[in-house]
Amino acid sequence: MSNHKISTIDNLSLQELDSQAELIPLLTPEDEEEMMNEVLPETIPILPLRNMVLFPGVVIPITAGRDKSIKLIDDANAAGKIIGVVAQIDEDVEEPNKNDIHKIGTVARILRVLKMPDGNTTVILQGKKRFEIAEIIEEEPYMMATITDIVEKKPKGKNTEFLAILDSVKDVAIQIIKESPNIPSEATFAIKNIESQSFLVNFVTSNLNLSVKEKQDLLAINNLKDRALETLKYMNIELQKLELKNDIQSKVRFDLDQQQREYFLHQQMKTIQEELGGASQEEEMDEMLVKSKTKKWDEKCQKHFEKELSKMRRMNPQAPDFGIQRNYLELLLDLPWNEYSKDNFDLKRAQKILDRDHFGLEDVKKRMIEHLAVLKLRNDMKSPIICLTGPPGVGKTSIGRSVAEALGREYVRISLGGLRDEAEIRGHRKTYIGAMPGRIIQSLKKAGTSNPVFVLDEIDKLSNSNHGDPSSALLEVLDPEQNNAFYDNFVELGYDLSKVMFIATSNNMAAIQPALKDRMEVIKMSGYTIEEKVEIAKRHLFPRQLKEHGLTSKELTIGKKQLEKIVEGYTRESGVRGLEAKIAQVIRNAAKSVAMEEEYNKKVTDADIVQVLGVPRLERDKYETNDVAGVVTGLAWTSVGGDILFIESLISPGKGGMTITGNLGTVMKESATIALEYIKANTELLGLNPEILTKYNIHIHVPEGATPKDGPSAGIAMLTSMVSLFTQKRVKKNIAMTGEITLRGKVLPVGGIKEKILAAKRANIKEIILCHENKSDIDEIKPEYIEGLTFHYVKEMSEVLEIAITNQKVKNAKNL
Repeated sequence: MSNHKISTIDNLSLQELDSQAELIPLLTPEDEEEMMNEVLPETIPILPLRNMVLFPGVVIPITAGRDKSIKLIDDANAAGKIIGVVAQIDEDVEEPNKNDIHKIGTVARILRVLKMPDGNTTVILQGKKRFEIAEIIEEEPYMMATITDIVEKKPKGKNTEFLAILDSVKDVAIQIIKESPNIPSEATFAIKNIESQSFLVNFVTSNLNLSVKEKQDLLAINNLKDRALETLKYMNIELQKLELKNDIQSKVRFDLDQQQREYFLHQQMKTIQEELGGASQEEEMDEMLVKSKTKKWDEKCQKHFEKELSKMRRMNPQAPDFGIQRNYLELLLDLPWNEYSKDNFDLKRAQKILDRDHFGLEDVKKRMIEHLAVLKLRNDMKSPIICLTGPPGVGKTSIGRSVAEALGREYVRISLGGLRDEAEIRGHRKTYIGAMPGRIIQSLKKAGTSNPVFVLDEIDKLSNSNHGDPSSALLEVLDPEQNNAFYDNFVELGYDLSKVMFIATSNNMAAIQPALKDRMEVIKMSGYTIEEKVEIAKRHLFPRQLKEHGLTSKELTIGKKQLEKIVEGYTRESGVRGLEAKIAQVIRNAAKSVAMEEEYNKKVTDADIVQVLGVPRLERDKYETNDVAGVVTGLAWTSVGGDILFIESLISPGKGGMTITGNLGTVMKESATIALEYIKANTELLGLNPEILTKYNIHIHVPEGATPKDGPSAGIAMLTSMVSLFTQKRVKKNIAMTGEITLRGKVLPVGGIKEKILAAKRANIKEIILCHENKSDIDEIKPEYIEGLTFHYVKEMSEVLEIAITNQKVKNAKNL
C-alpha cells in the first residue's frame, strides 16, 4: 500500500488537529469506517512502549527518552508521521530487541511533537489500526518491521446482545466515574457522546486501571463483542473495588469537629516551631516544672502548681481556657514567694537620705527611723501600716520613695483615686475570660520581692459601686494579723504580705471608713510655713527646675528674699506644687533669653518677678485696727493652710433678734447663738443692762461671704465681738483668738493650731488666746516660728473677756 493512500487519513476529523487546538475531537462512526478501510504500509518503524498499550482511536501522550525512540520520532515526524506502537514484555528492559516486544500493536499517527528542556521528547499519538509484526528487518538506528493487518470482527446487523453489552459498558463507566474521586465528572459527558462502538470499547479499556499484560490481552482479541464482554468484566471488578473501598472509608470516616481540627493545626504549628528552633508547648511545660523546683514556696504550693500544670497538659492549646491556665502558672512562677530583699539598718545613712530629700516633716522622719531601729533589734517585726494625712503637695507620696531607698527595699506605688471595683484589689476568678490578679499581686510581681515599700496613694479617694467596696477589700491587706495569708481570687493561694511596708496617703481622714482607719497608724503632715517653703524652694525646687530647663546655677540664681516674695504674693497653698510652677515660669523666662542670646539678670530681682508673674495678687492678711466696737480677729484653718478671720457685729434698734451672714455653716451659726445666750445669762457678771438685749437687734457678719465657713473654733471670737459691741469697749490691739465655747462658759480645744499660729504671725498678730489643752500643739512648733508671739491659755469665757476686752471706749461710742 502506497504512502499516498496512508496520507488520505489526514482527511479524517481526528486528524484535523491544528497546532493551536485545545481539544481533540472524538471518533465518529464515519471516521471509524474510513479508518478500518485503510491499507497499512508493508514496513513501518516500531516504537516500543514501557508501560502503556495504545488502542485504535485513542489519543495518548508519551515521553520518549531513549535515543532510538527520539530518532524514530524525529524521522517519522519529518516523513509520513506514521509509526507502529507496541508494548514491551518487560518494562525494565532498557534496549529492547525483537524478543522483548509483543507481536500485536497499533499503527499510530503523530499529532504533535514537543521538545522538553530536560532533553526528552513528548509526542502525542493517536491509534489507527491494529497490526501484527511479521518480521523485524532492521534494529538500527531503530526497529523497522514488516507488518500484517488484523481484521476486527464486528457483529453484523443489530445484535441485541452486543448492544446490551455496549450499554452496560457505558453505564458501568459512568458509575466508575462517580465512585472514583480521581476521575473528573466531565468524563461522563465524553462517555455519553461516543457514537462509535469500537472506539467506545477502546476508549474505556485504555482508561481502565489494568496492567500492561491485561490490556495487551484485550488488544489481541479480534472479536469486538468478545473484547467488549471481557472489558465489561474488568469494569465490574473495578467498580466493585471502588464501592468496597468507599464503603470501608464511610465506616471509618469521622467528622472532625472544630476542636479536633484545631488540634491537628496545632500539631502542624508545633512541628513548624520545632523546625524554626522554637520551643514546643511540651518543652515550655517541662521548663515550667523545672523552674517550679527552684521556687521558695512550701509543699502545699508545689503540689497545687503540679496539679494545675497536669491540668494544662490535658487541655487543648487552642481552647480559651488554655491561655488563662498558662497565664496563671506563669504568674505563680513569677511571684516572689518568700523572696526578701535585705534591709539596710544603717540608721545614720537613712537619716541623711530622709533629710536630703525632705525639709521639715520631723515627725514622719522620726517615725521611720524608729521603725528601722526596731527592725534592726528584732529582725522579725511585722511591718506597720502607716497613713500619712495632710493637704496636697506636702510630700506624702515622695516620703515613700525616700523610705524605700533608706531601707534598701524596692518601691512600688498604686493610685487608689477613683477605684470602685473590689476586683482591682482582690483580682478576678479564673473562670472569666481575660481574668487577672489584683493590683496588690501585680505590684509584688513587678517589685520582685515580698517586702517592698508599698505606697497606697489617695486611699481616701476610694469609692463604692455595684462591683463591691474596694476599701472593705483593703481591710485584709492592711491588717498585720491577717495579711500573712492574703487571698487573691486569681492566685487561689494565700500570699504573705506581712513583710510589706505599706504607706497610705490621704487628704481627708474623715472620708476613710472607721474599720480601715483603725488598722493604720496615722501621722499628720501639716502645711509648710513660709520659711519652710523658702528653704524647700532653695534646696530642691529651684535646682530641679534649673536642670529640667537646661540651665545651670551659673546662668541663673535666686535669693531667699525673692523666693519669699513668690511664696507670699503668688501662692496660697499648704504644699509646694504651685510654688514650683511659679519658679518654673521664672526660669523659662531666663531660658528664653539664653536661647535668644539676649541680656538678662543672672540673679533674679523683684522687678524680674513682677515682670514675669505680674502684680502680686495674694497679699498677706493684715490686722485691722481696734477703733470699731465688735470687730475681733479669729483664726481659721483651710485646705491651703491657716488664715485670719474677722468677726464683725453691729447693733441696731429692734426687739432683740439676731441676724447672721457671711455664708456660715450650721455649727458656726450655733456658736453665735451660744455666745448670745451666754451673754443674756451673765449680764450681771458682764456689767450689762438686761434691757439692752431686748431693745436692739444684733447682726453678725464674717467677711468674704462667697467663701463657705464652718466649725466651732470661732466661738470665743464671736463672744468677744458681742461683748465689745454691748459694752462699746475696745478689743485689745494685735490680738487673735480661736476656741470653742459651751453654754456653761467653758472653752474647748480646736484643731489646725500650727497653721492658725503661722497665719497670725503673717498678719503681725502679737498675742493669741487659746484653750489650755492646745498648749501641747504649741510645744510641737519650732521655737523660731513662734518667736515674738505671746500665748494666753484659758479655760473659761470670763478669762477670754478679761484678756481681750480693755476698759477704753471705742471712738464714737454709742450710749446704750
